[in-house]
Amino acid sequence: MKKFKPRPGFTVLAHRLALDAHATTDRRLHSHAGAARAAYNWAVAYVTAVWWQRKAEQSYGVGEDELTEWRSWSLPSLRKAFNQDKRTNPRFADWWEENSKEAYNTGLANASAAFDNYSKSKSGKRKGRKMGIPRFKSKRKAPLTCRFTTGTIRIEPDGRHVTLPRIGTVRLHEDAGHLVALVDAGHLRILSATVRLDRGRWFVSLQVEQKHQLVKVARPGAAVGIDLGIKSLAVLADSDGVLAVEPNPGHLDGAHKQLRRASRIVSRRQGPDRSTGQQASKRWEKANQARNKIHHRVANLRADTLHKMTTRLASTYGTIVVEDLNVAGMGRNRRLSRRVADAAFGEIRRQLTYKTRRHGTRLIVADRFFPSSKTCSRCGVVKAKLPLSMRLFECDNCGLVIDRDANAGHNLLALATRTTGTGVAGDLDLAKAESKPRGADHKTRTTRPRREPGRGGQVAQSPAPGPGKKRETVAQLALW
Repeated sequence: MKKFKPRPGFTVLAHRLALDAHATTDRRLHSHAGAARAAYNWAVAYVTAVWWQRKAEQSYGVGEDELTEWRSWSLPSLRKAFNQDKRTNPRFADWWEENSKEAYNTGLANASAAFDNYSKSKSGKRKGRKMGIPRFKSKRKAPLTCRFTTGTIRIEPDGRHVTLPRIGTVRLHEDAGHLVALVDAGHLRILSATVRLDRGRWFVSLQVEQKHQLVKVARPGAAVGIDLGIKSLAVLADSDGVLAVEPNPGHLDGAHKQLRRASRIVSRRQGPDRSTGQQASKRWEKANQARNKIHHRVANLRADTLHKMTTRLASTYGTIVVEDLNVAGMGRNRRLSRRVADAAFGEIRRQLTYKTRRHGTRLIVADRFFPSSKTCSRCGVVKAKLPLSMRLFECDNCGLVIDRDANAGHNLLALATRTTGTGVAGDLDLAKAESKPRGADHKTRTTRPRREPGRGGQVAQSPAPGPGKKRETVAQLALW
């Protein structure tokens, strides 16, 4: 599928608007989201059924030419097969006409993307953790969402309503008159709309092609180094020598007592039990809704704090330096996982990435193994060890005594003058530092030498293919 390219001078953005849906609209939105989930599960069953069938036939000794043919998971193939099956399949025959075709296309497109990710991950073409075979989406846990790409998608002239295909006109929670003005001026064009139930409320995300308007930052020649942490959310060291601290509000810790009490109430009610088919009582649903309300409030407060901080930084400094933190690894620490998740380091990095691009400024990401806390910001000597319990950095060479977070902020700021300007992690032209004690600056050997014969142990070798065996050429066979 050809990738969409915006016009020169335009960029692709998304505007997320809250909806005030009444009972009828809420039922339609739930129906469309459920239809998308049902189409996704149909596609997973449609493709994987042949996989298991071929595997069973091979175990019976069926020849390669007589095996069941593969089923393609491309979006056009899934769409064609679904349109032929939906009229006769008893699962869809009675109600598929109630929803827009975009609802089913959403599920089929997600399934096609899931199989593509699995295939690329299996063959090593996809970065990140290994992806498994796509699984069915549970009605109880799957997020309710649906994407519209065709049909009537517009913001009404009053700026308080949005119109979606088959859903109709829905009232917006906030005024979107500024978007209407951009549409009338020809500076904005709606490409698609995605509705999603998030934190107990329906939202619509409008993907638009918008004219890029560069906003000049307050201090384009200034740089700032940001050291993220738990005790303080961020320590900011700018090029003017000003050291500022962003306190960590700890919204989750502040609501921990309320959550504990609400969870205790929920545990004392009669909840659902899938093993016995027991339905949740009304009192359990009411108590669970009260608990979810606390979680939603914490999430909203966290998002508000992060957006205000990142917007202020992106609109003030011309260069921002942050660390490439291993947030997933930090979350495995059972003592710090809850506070690491509450601080949302990855979300801060994500927001700074697109906000600096919007302002035309530079974001430099330090390498993950850059010793920002262990390096002396005055003389450049690197300590061998610096445990988290030591909150003060004491240099053994020059005698500098400084807070470890402030020291890390100054070291990150120094990277702004030593980078090539690409802003890519690892693309740094660092000054040569002092040698680390005990050979800490030596690289670890990446390859293990082969053992010589007769020195205990043998080198394992993969057996050569037997005669007559040919390499499989079908792409799907590599998935097994």
